[in-house]
Amino acid sequence: MNKLGKSLLNYLIKGLLVVVPVALSIFIVVWAVTTVDSWIDVNAVLGSDPVTGKTRDIPGLGLLTVLGIILLAGVIVTNLVTEPVKAWFRRLMKKLPLFNFIYSSIKDLTEAFVGDEKKFTQPVLVEVEAGLKKIGFLTQSDLDNLGLKDEMIVYFPFSYSFAGQIYVIHKDRIKPLKMNPAEAMKLILSGGVSQ
Repeated sequence: MNKLGKSLLNYLIKGLLVVVPVALSIFIVVWAVTTVDSWIDVNAVLGSDPVTGKTRDIPGLGLLTVLGIILLAGVIVTNLVTEPVKAWFRRLMKKLPLFNFIYSSIKDLTEAFVGDEKKFTQPVLVEVEAGLKKIGFLTQSDLDNLGLKDEMIVYFPFSYSFAGQIYVIHKDRIKPLKMNPAEAMKLILSGGVSQ
């Protein structure tokens, strides 16, 4: 009976390792779609079904609407926003220092991952102290303007978070890694669990 119990427990654990990630992924996707749909009730605009009298319900229509609005905003900004409007927006931001700080921080972080000037493109291995190495991303390779010759800035993301720390490190302690930046970020964010 003890052997049977151990086998059943082993199968239960292996089953959990398969089912939990799949179930959580499905739950997060369904939650995101239904949450956005509840925030933006686009289905009400479609009217009701003349046969049943019920409101037409298309799951995911709210999410598609949000994605469409974001896409439209991107097209408008790319094609219609001119330098005077950008200059006006920058002047407005200077008048709102707290909002400007929050906005610029979020904008810089977003552009570091998906903008035209991606920042996390060079994964590196850094020997922090004897026998201790960390994986990070080289973000600044020239600090001469700070009076720090032969020093570089490396960003170390925390596992399971987009927060992290930056260190100024001598270039002799930094070794470029031959890996894709996305794979390096995935490895770090997963706590080293991801292959």
